[in-house]
Amino acid sequence: MVIAEHRGKEMLRSNGIAVPEGSIAATPAEAAAAARALGSPVVIKAQVSTGGRGKAGGVAFAGDSEGAEREAARLLGSEIAGYRVTKVLVERRVDAARELYAAIANDAAAKSPVVLFSTEGGVDVERASAASAGSLLQRVVDIRLGFDASDAWVMLEGAALGERVRARVAEVLAELYRQYRALDLELLEINPLALDQEGRLWALDCKLSMDESARVRHRAFADEAERWLGPTGTPLEREAKARGLLYVELDGDVGVLTNGAGLGMATVDAVDFLGGRPANFLEIGGNAYTQAAPALELLLANPRVRSVVVIFCGAFARTDVMTEGVAAAVERLHPAVPMFFSIHGTGQENARALARDRLGVEPFERMDDAVLAAVAAARAQASRAAVS
Repeated sequence: MVIAEHRGKEMLRSNGIAVPEGSIAATPAEAAAAARALGSPVVIKAQVSTGGRGKAGGVAFAGDSEGAEREAARLLGSEIAGYRVTKVLVERRVDAARELYAAIANDAAAKSPVVLFSTEGGVDVERASAASAGSLLQRVVDIRLGFDASDAWVMLEGAALGERVRARVAEVLAELYRQYRALDLELLEINPLALDQEGRLWALDCKLSMDESARVRHRAFADEAERWLGPTGTPLEREAKARGLLYVELDGDVGVLTNGAGLGMATVDAVDFLGGRPANFLEIGGNAYTQAAPALELLLANPRVRSVVVIFCGAFARTDVMTEGVAAAVERLHPAVPMFFSIHGTGQENARALARDRLGVEPFERMDDAVLAAVAAARAQASRAAVS
């Protein structure tokens, strides 16, 4: 769940990290008033829950209130990466003598947080860090030991910052880590972390993403984020959330339905590894194992889906109950795309018989064979569509 930039900056300010003075505007007139109150050149930034705003034209500069009103009028109502801009942040412009990068993120490989710092901040930090060997510093954190300013000081050795700036950056990194842990974040990123002519550090941007599962522990913070940015996710993702289903929409054409998050991720990976493009992640495990019918209905609502692979592996959950749900959904929805199954575990014989008798399909013994068949079918459907 992405948190609005201005809300993240409020959090940074309250914890001793300098951010430019600014305010939110929902109309061009409000943006002009904000610029007049600031009394200096300003930056106007679209508040949307996606990255890459600068490249998409979502960040503009204005020297006076008229310019701020004009740029706000251009941004408000526009779309950036599919998100409609309903608010902009108008803030005092800070002239950066140097742009740095700082972040705390989840490291999937290490299964731990990782602290990141680069002397090459800005829009293209990844490209700049790749071009400048050693400019991106990383430290994987053992959550049992934590991470403080002394750890950051050691991490920054050789970063060519000067002792005073190095000490301040170390304090910032330690504070970011503290907030990352306190708010159950997945990402807390400042890009750029600007150094001005007087040697003061400023957080000119703040990207903050919270673990969706942590919403219950930070209800007020999360609800406020949603009020400012609106519901996150695609329409199908929001529908899935309302139905209590775990669904992530992807850009491929092979629909994926499984019971269990691990099995779902493995199936998505298998589709990709075997040459296909997954259209989604969708699992109906746990308390939702009887929701095969609404899950399939949701999956088929994606017009990009050209084939579906269903992988069920039951332990406590019964595969025949899940397959009964799929069969009922197919009989009601009459999908125009082919479906391929692999079914193992509790109730598998009844489940396989259901697939044969009611759906007219023979489940594959191996998961990979079902995936390969779905990938081939999607390709064939795409070829026919291209010809027609």
